[in-house]
Amino acid sequence: MISTVITLLTHDLAVAFKNKTLFLIVCIPLFVYATLTLVDPTKAGTARMNIALLQSESYAPIVLENIQWAHDQFAVRWVSTAEEATRLLKERKVDGILMHDGGDVPRMLLTVVRQASVETLTIMQRLSALQTAAEGKGPSWIASVRPLQTSSIKRQTLPTWILMMVLLVSFIVLPAQVAEEKEKQLLLGWLQTPVRESEWLVSKLVYGIVLMLTSVVVLQLMGGEPSCAHGVIYLAMLCAGGFCFGALGICLGLLCRNQASARTLGILCYLPLLLPAALSDMSQELRSIAPLVPSYHFYEPIRAMLLEDSGLGSFTHAWSSLVAIGLLACLVSHRLIKKRWLM
Repeated sequence: MISTVITLLTHDLAVAFKNKTLFLIVCIPLFVYATLTLVDPTKAGTARMNIALLQSESYAPIVLENIQWAHDQFAVRWVSTAEEATRLLKERKVDGILMHDGGDVPRMLLTVVRQASVETLTIMQRLSALQTAAEGKGPSWIASVRPLQTSSIKRQTLPTWILMMVLLVSFIVLPAQVAEEKEKQLLLGWLQTPVRESEWLVSKLVYGIVLMLTSVVVLQLMGGEPSCAHGVIYLAMLCAGGFCFGALGICLGLLCRNQASARTLGILCYLPLLLPAALSDMSQELRSIAPLVPSYHFYEPIRAMLLEDSGLGSFTHAWSSLVAIGLLACLVSHRLIKKRWLM
């Protein structure tokens, strides 16, 4: 009995190694650990906060002197207009903007991206400590905090859910279906009919985009969220993301011999594409790494259009990058079909 169990166990381990399941078990915890290390909020307590000050404002000398004196806690950036400061804040080049609140001179208005964020809490704590050291107890220098993102939690998390659904269809559903058609010789049967390789590829791309758009529409309807103000541009960005990641998912499925390998490799691609983009607002280190991941060029325009009412003109590079990556994946997929790879 023991020898039989050992034989079956050895067989299962060999199959897991062949299907790359063991790679999944080892790589996912390592990747999650590395991502959470970058997101660790304790690092925000020691990092310098970037503060934008307006050249046209007349700040109280005691406030200005203390902020500039604490150069290890604050990095001051002078800007000419409030519009420029807001643009820098949206691009995450500064963590907050200080300006007069319209009342007494010492009291100021702090503008941030999100009120419930680590950066906002850190700025408030540091300014409070500076005020206590300089004046003792008294009216706070910060009269109020104004966030750029004032929408509900459901709407603020909507871009993350959209990204998750698009990547789920692209790297879990499509690769497994393509690998299944290869494994059951269905793809080879299609190619023996008048159906061309390009026609099969286009049908799979359209199928993936339809699934993605359907999931996004259902997601927004179930959440009770209104559509984006830039309807056509928003739809174009969704289609560009569906084309890019759908083409990558089809290419991944064509590289695999069976469904098990396709699912394993799909998950290995799914998490590295999802986490850096979805968590980019939580860490300065992660924000510097996220632009290297293609999913960030889809997530950031979607987030800006839904939460900041931005247009596509600010994200031309992101849109063109998605289309270029999708075209490259289509060329590779077409080449694999032509060579009858693992068929």
